[in-house]
Amino acid sequence: MNTPQTPENHAGATFSTRRVLPYSPQQVFDAFANPDVLARWWGPNGFTNTFELFEFAPGGRWKFMMHGPDGTHYQNESVFLKLDSPSTIVIQHVSQPHFTLTVTIAANNGGTEIAWNQEFESSEVADRIRHIVEPANEQNLDRLHAVLEQRV
Repeated sequence: MNTPQTPENHAGATFSTRRVLPYSPQQVFDAFANPDVLARWWGPNGFTNTFELFEFAPGGRWKFMMHGPDGTHYQNESVFLKLDSPSTIVIQHVSQPHFTLTVTIAANNGGTEIAWNQEFESSEVADRIRHIVEPANEQNLDRLHAVLEQRV
């Protein structure tokens, strides 16, 4: 499945972004925990999702299809490795490309700071898809913000 991380294959394999949103840590965590809400914002701009299986518990599986704006469908499968409400979510993407997403959620001056760290199996894989992942992660957080704004 995933390649063990060593200093040789780990360097340059992680994409990180941070964002402060004007919502509570629990509101942000709940936007991940509720599949109906998550399906509305997960993925880059123009993508939609159909969830087949959503077991939001440590060890639980998450199977879904992402539908691209061009009509292409992308099958995804992940496992929730760690869920510590409302501070931490760790998701292992077990379909290609393999990565582990660690989301840290922390109170920050009346809002919440989200630290989004996506670690790929190697720097070679990360380099190949960097042009997609970096803007997609920012768009994902933009979409999360927009969905939370509608819910308040």
